[in-house]
Amino acid sequence: MQAQKVQTQKLDVAGMPIAAGLPGDTASTAAAKSVVRGGMSVEIFDSMAPLETEWRTLERDDLASLHQSYDWCAAWAETFRHPLAIIRGSFNGRTAFILPLEIIRMQGIRHAEFIGARHSNINTGLFSTEYLKTADSGLSPSQQAEIARALRGKTDLMVLRNVPLDWRGRKSPLASIPAVENQNRAFQLPFLGTFEATLKQVNAKRRRKKFKHQTRILNDKGGYDHIIAAPDQRDALLDLFFQQKAVRFEAAGLPDVFQDAPTQTALHRLLALRNGEGSYAALEMHALRLKGEHEGHIPAIAALSRKGDHVICQFASIDEALVPEASPGELLFCLMIERFHRQGVALFDFGIGDQGYKRSWCPTETTQHDLILPISRIGHVAAFAQRGVTRAKTAIKAHPRLYGFLQRLRARQGGSDASAEEAEKD
Repeated sequence: MQAQKVQTQKLDVAGMPIAAGLPGDTASTAAAKSVVRGGMSVEIFDSMAPLETEWRTLERDDLASLHQSYDWCAAWAETFRHPLAIIRGSFNGRTAFILPLEIIRMQGIRHAEFIGARHSNINTGLFSTEYLKTADSGLSPSQQAEIARALRGKTDLMVLRNVPLDWRGRKSPLASIPAVENQNRAFQLPFLGTFEATLKQVNAKRRRKKFKHQTRILNDKGGYDHIIAAPDQRDALLDLFFQQKAVRFEAAGLPDVFQDAPTQTALHRLLALRNGEGSYAALEMHALRLKGEHEGHIPAIAALSRKGDHVICQFASIDEALVPEASPGELLFCLMIERFHRQGVALFDFGIGDQGYKRSWCPTETTQHDLILPISRIGHVAAFAQRGVTRAKTAIKAHPRLYGFLQRLRARQGGSDASAEEAEKD
């Protein structure tokens, strides 16, 4: 494959700084509810700002999810304005972990969830290196009880969705919280030393043959460009994605999880969040742009996030009216994957949701869990119901026809409150 050259800066993964515990006296205790038991202090903050300095330190950990980074959370929190319940756990005045949660009321029950969780592909929380070295068994029952005590009065139930209990060789400190397997899996393509070795994981010969076929079709029509949107192009390309995806959802009879204005506003805010080194981009818009016969038209779009050596495809769309015989969506993935391999990325993540094109690219499949900690009396009942709902979704998804029927029924009834992973994410 020969992808279009893009100027990039090589990422030195080995040299990335790792988070360490910081003194806990930088936060304003006026905005926090605190519980201290057995040397561990648990504080609940209703705003992000008092924790910014230590939060940004903890997020430098390469295995901490981009979805818990300060800027990502701020974009969602400042748009949706849900009440916040940000948990900081400290030992001897040193921050051990931060769990950035928001309170969402559903059917009369207050849920404490990761900020923006309905559009997150993976959640890990934030932990100091010091805590990770000493927390082999994860949060102990007494520490979980302390978190529950600190949250009392603010929420009925803590639900941490899409948490891998083991992520890239590290066991999650959250794995000790009672869990139920999430109905969706995530799919990844690990990058090996050479691009050829990487492709061999997914049938290199077939991939190269198909790439040549696709490029020949498009070159016969005038050619194409792989574009990475410049600052003055990002918003327009994201709006085009919303249009393309709405058509796809309607054709499939599925609820449009991107249609509400706050979600679109939050995603637009993410476009500007990136660092100068290229190792962090909250949302980067890629597209295939045609030349010649279809000059300027966009048949495929993808939005990627990058944190350190991990790239996630957050969402993608295609225009089925344009060159479908060339499979433009798959061609765009080929170009993006080759580009990021040159940049030293270690893992290309297709995100959650089981679709055929993901399985064709991904030799690695990650099981995620929903962690459920009841807080109030009604929360204990809700926790039981939550586990049942998740298990029911898992059972339904094992029967594609039944799942498709229920999705179409939800769409006809105007159900737009589904999470992104519950709808088509191609």
